[in-house]
Amino acid sequence: MNPTEIYEKAIETYGENAQLDMAVEEMSELTKEICKRKRGKDNHAAIVEEVADVLIMIEQLKIMCQIGSKELNDVKWDKIKRLEERLKNGY
Repeated sequence: MNPTEIYEKAIETYGENAQLDMAVEEMSELTKEICKRKRGKDNHAAIVEEVADVLIMIEQLKIMCQIGSKELNDVKWDKIKRLEERLKNGY
């Protein structure tokens, strides 16, 4: 199976609500590792693992919420341009 098929199978097997909960849980675990890093812990491997988990859940969120690549890329690009403007303006 390709990744998209695996994501779809996970949603079908566990259900949308469970996968939505899992997305929140994975983001929370990443948040926890970021906080540990801020306190000086060398947890690079843990952060990489949690980022991977979050990215997997984001792919499932895109499927569950019917977010297309073009739509997401357009919004993402707008936000990148806004960030660029803030940086140019000293914010």
